[in-house]
Amino acid sequence: MPVTGETAGNAAAPILRGELRVNEPMNRHTSWRTGGCADRYYLPADLDDWVNFLRASPHEPLYVIGLGSNLLVRDGGLRGTVVALHARLNDVRLIEQNSSGGLIYAAAGVACAKVARFAAKHHFAGAEFLAGIPGTVGGALAMNAGCYGSETWEIVQQVQVVDRSGQVLIRQPSEYAIGYRSVQRHPGSASALETEWFTGAYFRLPSGDQAQARARIKQLLAQRVVSQPLDQPNAGSVFRNPPGDHAARLIEACGLKGCSIGGAMVSPKHANFIVNTGNASAADIEALIMMVQGRVKKATGIALVPEVRIIGDARRLS
Repeated sequence: MPVTGETAGNAAAPILRGELRVNEPMNRHTSWRTGGCADRYYLPADLDDWVNFLRASPHEPLYVIGLGSNLLVRDGGLRGTVVALHARLNDVRLIEQNSSGGLIYAAAGVACAKVARFAAKHHFAGAEFLAGIPGTVGGALAMNAGCYGSETWEIVQQVQVVDRSGQVLIRQPSEYAIGYRSVQRHPGSASALETEWFTGAYFRLPSGDQAQARARIKQLLAQRVVSQPLDQPNAGSVFRNPPGDHAARLIEACGLKGCSIGGAMVSPKHANFIVNTGNASAADIEALIMMVQGRVKKATGIALVPEVRIIGDARRLS
């Protein structure tokens, strides 16, 4: 991958200021703490550097990640380059504020909990639920992450994206089909078939009481500690809730709490969590996901749909 030099048109290629790693173990960058190596792993210095990276590598297979909290990388690893945004695109700022509310901008690499605290600090309400999402803004936008009765796109005024050519664009919520844990560009929209990644979002929030917002955040975090296995590596909820029901209830009803394959186990604390008990391979976790799906389908007729993104090769090619 070029970092400096001349292009075919004799124009100077952009100088990249980020950090490039080769054969980077992805178990360091996913919350399940498992998975193979990425051929290349790039940490952009900032948005401009990411744009230059895209322009310098127009045909490179890319995977963009944040905290890796909703991601399973198979044991064979990834061919191509992982671009990691967490702690790189990390800007949160107040855009406007008045007596009725205001606007916050948060870049894609910002942890959702940080946005919740920033909103409370500036006397806004409605963002407290973000404290319960164990990921970044980019990931929350990509899947319409939600918890405790609220979803990310409910507070989005507009988003910023970058396309595969390195062009930065502003898009409106109306340009997307937004559903439960699902966000897609509308078919027929301009550039609908081009790959794009979220670089940030503008959140419109009403005014609120700072003390109440902070208390609500504290309450939600305490609720997570009580109800979720935060002491073991996990990726949050594994399956979407089917209409009118809860995945955790179905899994528990099938007697699957505590079931394990290798080092992967259905959490005894929360049935919709699969934990790494210490030495789980990605294959263990994927096999357990499939086993749970099969058992629930056989017992109830309901096909559980994974929330987690599963990528990479099952085995490393020699």
